Amino acid sequence: MILQPRRTKYKKLHKGRNRGFSNDSKVVFGEFGLKAITRGSISSRQIESARKVITRFVKNNGKM
Repeated sequence: MILQPRRTKYKKLHKGRNRGFSNDSKVVFGEFGLKAITRGSISSRQIESARKVITRFVKNNGKM
């Protein structure tokens, strides 16, 4: 569940720009993580679907 404000002053938000790349590549929680190859934004649905795929893959002991 993503935390979002119940009410905002303006409906449309400024998207901003994703400039440069992150130098910090530590996994803070757990053992596995997603790594972005290009810059951009990821929706919560994309993150959730990737999480489901990773858990399904790990449950099969990582066999392909």
